[in-house]
Amino acid sequence: MTAPHPPADPLAAPAATADRLGLRHAPATARNRASIAEALAHLLPDRPCSVLEVASGTGEHALWIARALPRVTWTPTEAGDEGLAAIAGWRDLCPDLHGRVRPPERLDAARPPWPGPQVDAVFAANLTHISPWQATLGLIAGAAQRLAPGGLLLIYGPFNENGRFTGPGNAAFDADLRARDPAWGLRDREALDAAAAPAFTPEAVRLMPADNRLLVYRRV
Repeated sequence: MTAPHPPADPLAAPAATADRLGLRHAPATARNRASIAEALAHLLPDRPCSVLEVASGTGEHALWIARALPRVTWTPTEAGDEGLAAIAGWRDLCPDLHGRVRPPERLDAARPPWPGPQVDAVFAANLTHISPWQATLGLIAGAAQRLAPGGLLLIYGPFNENGRFTGPGNAAFDADLRARDPAWGLRDREALDAAAAPAFTPEAVRLMPADNRLLVYRRV
């Protein structure tokens, strides 16, 4: 008798999984998840630790990184019902990760303080440029409240350096964003550094693929 095939990993080909099951899918997560997981492997404490993700989108980052880093317990969040349902749909496909990816929580980045326990790190991907500046200020204030001294605020995405675009692709992306919503657009890294002070100390920026950055701030 032939043994049954093990179920396919829903994260291996997320676009196909989403098409098959009618789930929301963020294509950027499949492109950047490995590089983000590698960076977090070096940045997060080398012990069991907790991460609060702000504006998780579909929750695919949460599941992929929790699988790559077994020491991490990840809490995904979204502000609205549609986002929470999208995260829950992906999480339901990965019962092996239910112990390390918590059920999604409702959280609005622009409206701190955020209730809940302290965590070792707060992570946000592709939030600052696809939201008003107030959301970035809320992210910083909320993270300052949820992090103990020494905790990390980690912000992934494209950023300007010294008031300039870091490449033509980012310049075109910024123009497209501002055409969709004048309150959106790439932020100057130095503006985030200024907003994070005095609660955070900036650490070395991690250069990421596709002209992205991982900004690292340590809670004072």
